Amino acid sequence: MQFRGGMNELVRQAARMQRKIDEAKAKIKDHEISATAASDKVSVTVTCEGKVRKIAIDPDFLAAEGLEMALDAVAVAANSALEQADKHVEAEIAKVTGGVKIPGMHT
Repeated sequence: MQFRGGMNELVRQAARMQRKIDEAKAKIKDHEISATAASDKVSVTVTCEGKVRKIAIDPDFLAAEGLEMALDAVAVAANSALEQADKHVEAEIAKVTGGVKIPGMHT
């Protein structure tokens, strides 16, 4: 029976950790990360929740390089911003978990 009690405590601890992870994610979900491309002529801002908030394209760049090049730069900047946002979320979650990756935890 002692093993069972230990298992119940382990499940409770896992549930507490999951709640802390969820709280950390909720706290930073609106945190914004920006990235640029094409020598800062294009910038994209995303949230840590993975939503695009803003895209800015320098009009001179758009006129000189054309729509296709500008859209390619938007994709590069967006991917970079999303990657940085993911890293920020992972860092915040690592603070909660102590850097331990637990299989089955929704991070």
